[in-house]
Amino acid sequence: MADLSVRLAALILLGVALCVAQPRGRILGGSQAEAHGRPYMASVQVNGTHLCGGFLVAEQWVLSAAHCLEHVTTNETLVQVLLGAHSLSQPEPSKRLYDVLRAVPHPGSRWDTMDHDLLLLQLSENATLGPAVKPLPWQQEDRDVAAGTLCDVAGWGVITHAGRKPDLLQYLLLPVMDRATCNLRKYHDGTVTERMMCAESKRNKDSCKGDSGGPLVCNGVAEGVVTSGPRVCGEPKKPGIYTRVASYTAWINSVMAGGAATWGKPEGQGPEEQ
Repeated sequence: MADLSVRLAALILLGVALCVAQPRGRILGGSQAEAHGRPYMASVQVNGTHLCGGFLVAEQWVLSAAHCLEHVTTNETLVQVLLGAHSLSQPEPSKRLYDVLRAVPHPGSRWDTMDHDLLLLQLSENATLGPAVKPLPWQQEDRDVAAGTLCDVAGWGVITHAGRKPDLLQYLLLPVMDRATCNLRKYHDGTVTERMMCAESKRNKDSCKGDSGGPLVCNGVAEGVVTSGPRVCGEPKKPGIYTRVASYTAWINSVMAGGAATWGKPEGQGPEEQ
């Protein structure tokens, strides 16, 4: 009987430890967003299922991450963009799915690196703007955000390491980490280029799989895009890496002006999107 009691107590303690170890909240430690408080947010969907985040930058254009569509071909799948959503599943007056007319990844993007991880999606028609659907200003002055600046990241990405996905938009506030620190050996060991930026990844507080392509918003302006690299979510020694949009101003403006090719993909196959 005594042995049974000891074993039972051990199991209870183990259960408590496991509960403590599981990330709580949203986007690994964030919170549910105010409904339609981020009217620029987009859900990039393949065959009706959320794949990545994105954000409206002009009436007919959504910016996301190139790796999101690395396995997608136009003749096999239906790529659409959902705007005006808070819930992915519930009816909302502002929600609308748009077909994608053009998908333009940055020509330098490749599945095996995080470099140039940007994707522009041209909607089949101009988005219907309103209180729940508005473009987000994006940074066009090429300069670094000061370390310690508190920035907002949002998305419908997984909220636990077990892969549980939310139905409602989640958000998290994270401070910017300066590039020199982020490039220390104990963090990313020199792999963060000048066209990237970092935000601190606190334990179980981080952007994660399914958040890729969403904006890192600092002082009301999109400064970065969540990259699709193989980084482990919520690991303090692996700060979040974001593509700096300001360093791609010429490319973004050129594509939106109609000066770039239509659908294209990096060659090769790579790991799943994160």
